[in-house]
Amino acid sequence: MRLTKFTDLALRVVMRLAVLDEAETPTSQEVADSVAAPYTHVSKVVSRLRHLGVLEAKRGRGGGLRLTPLGRTASVGRLVRELEGAGDVVGCEDTAAPCPLRGGCRLRAALREAQEAFYAALDPLTVRDLVGGTARPVLVRLLTGPPPAT
Repeated sequence: MRLTKFTDLALRVVMRLAVLDEAETPTSQEVADSVAAPYTHVSKVVSRLRHLGVLEAKRGRGGGLRLTPLGRTASVGRLVRELEGAGDVVGCEDTAAPCPLRGGCRLRAALREAQEAFYAALDPLTVRDLVGGTARPVLVRLLTGPPPAT
C-alpha cells in the first residue's frame, strides 16, 4: 500500500509540531519551509488537520500552529485512516469501466484485508512515539536550520 502525498505531508507536519514547546507557534509558511513543501499544500493539510481536531491554527499577530492534546496522543493508524479516506485499494467498481471479474474475484477482499492489517499495524503507534528518540533532534533542527559549519 502506498500513502498519498497529502497523508505523508500531514504526518510530517504533525511530527514537526509535536516536538515544539507549548509556547512555540510557527506559521504555516515556517512549517512549509521546514518540511520542504509548498505553502499551498501545507495550508490544505493544516485545514484538514484542524477539521480532525489534531491542531489549532490562529491567524494574525501572535497566531500560528499548535497541536492539540489529541494531536499529541493520536493513533497514527487513526490519522492515516482519516487522511486516506474510505475506499478500496483497487477501483473494481469504476463506473466508467467496472472490472469484469468483480463478481467472482477474490483479490478485492484480500486487498481490503491487507489494507486493514496495514492500518492495524499503525494503530498502537502514537504521534508521541513518532517523535521520540533519535527523531526528536532532527525534527527540532528543521525550523532552526543546520548547525553552523566549524
